[in-house]
Amino acid sequence: MADYFVHQSSYVDDNVVIGEGTKIWHFCHIQSGAVIGQGCSLGQNVNVSNHVRIGNHVKIQNNVSLYEGVELEDYVFCGPSMVFTNDLTPRSKYPKGTAGYKKTLVREGATIGANATVVCGNVIGKNAMIAAGAVVSKDVLDHALMAGVPARQVGWVCECGQKLDSSLICGHCSHKYEKADNGLIPVL
Repeated sequence: MADYFVHQSSYVDDNVVIGEGTKIWHFCHIQSGAVIGQGCSLGQNVNVSNHVRIGNHVKIQNNVSLYEGVELEDYVFCGPSMVFTNDLTPRSKYPKGTAGYKKTLVREGATIGANATVVCGNVIGKNAMIAAGAVVSKDVLDHALMAGVPARQVGWVCECGQKLDSSLICGHCSHKYEKADNGLIPVL
């Protein structure tokens, strides 16, 4: 007996790994070669394409498709109807196949808001937050708060999700940060 849940309306192809405690809800499709970690939640109508890797404790809301080339590290949150791409110059008449797909990496703890779009070939940094409706077209720093079309950095966020002021000390959980080349790092 499986130690995860798949709703009877969903399809799981052969050669898929699903971690303990994961829940896959209505009308999902998990394609061959996909790896889904422990304790994940996939909402209604989620498509996980071939060879996609999803870490542990990831939450994917309704109507999200993770196309081949996408990798989500642990504790990533994907808001409802957000979009990943995997081809910068798609043409129906001239398909490239998997060799033409660009990789997208979403690092641990990042949040992508509802209806946001992540253009392929980019990295979303650890604990970054992408606002609802934003279009990410370049790499995102760790802890960056991104908004707009195209997405621009409008601030910094704590690991707990609260926006940081200029002191880089969280008013909610008191975590302290300092700037580094890749974004913010915690001060121990």
